Amino acid sequence: MLVALSTGAVGIPTLEVLQLVFRSDGTVASEIVHRLRLPRAVAAFATGGLLALAGALMQVLLRNPLADPYILGLSGGAAAAALVAMMAGLNAVLINLSAFAGASLSVILVFAFARRDLGRLHVATAADATPRLLLTGVVLAAGWSAIITLILTVAPEGRLRGMLFWLIGDLGGADSGALAIGGLVFALVVIYPFTRELNVMLQGQTIAHGLGVPVVRVRRQIYLVASLATALAVTAAGAIGFVGLIVPHALRLVIGNDQRVLLPASVLAGGSLLLLADTAARTMIAPQQLPVGVVTALIGVPMFLYLLMRNGTSR
Repeated sequence: MLVALSTGAVGIPTLEVLQLVFRSDGTVASEIVHRLRLPRAVAAFATGGLLALAGALMQVLLRNPLADPYILGLSGGAAAAALVAMMAGLNAVLINLSAFAGASLSVILVFAFARRDLGRLHVATAADATPRLLLTGVVLAAGWSAIITLILTVAPEGRLRGMLFWLIGDLGGADSGALAIGGLVFALVVIYPFTRELNVMLQGQTIAHGLGVPVVRVRRQIYLVASLATALAVTAAGAIGFVGLIVPHALRLVIGNDQRVLLPASVLAGGSLLLLADTAARTMIAPQQLPVGVVTALIGVPMFLYLLMRNGTSR
């Protein structure tokens, strides 16, 4: 956090930043810290935490490390709905609700098209629907992409540049991050009591059902929390990809797959990763700024290809 606050077009010594965080003195450096960098840093951390949490939950649900909100179309659905709300001139609350509705619609469509019994929240049979779910998610994401392109085509020219930056993933217009932080805390409070059930569900839903886990209820919790987390993240910073994919998978290789540890660790690591990525986006070609989604994509694309190759060779 201190690195993000001290780094930028105007460098501020770390010790001075530490003092300014707790005491504003009205100087230019103080204004930069309090008005520009601190809100953006908080929003970046919260957004990264939300994306990583959503990715970890979707990977538990599908029992596949390639699942994340971006690949399954949740980000695309949230982005398309939010763009429509923005074009209609709705306020921030309605934009958030629209993004949540778009993400939820994507979840429903993915599971309904992939397998109707999953769409009705029934307990899965022994057949593995994961490849079909992932393929459906990828196709749905492509559909959302087409809708987003259509929206951008008919959008007023004056709003187009801002919408494009937001769509790629940009924290330049982020507010205080209070909503994202509040949503992150709420999501953790809701889902953390179910971590024992999530650990059992990793053995398979049929086994979990046999051991007394309320599979349908837990799956519904995962749907809702992942959709809420994705919607809040997309609303705060646009459609940022790969954070939900990379962070949980990398942590799983290091600390194991115990959800009691993995979920909070993913939140911390995801927030830190996006904070560092946003710092790089602000400083790589300063004074100009890159959309943070460009930086995460540069990291995420080779990682995603590595995971695909690793899964392919392990079969």
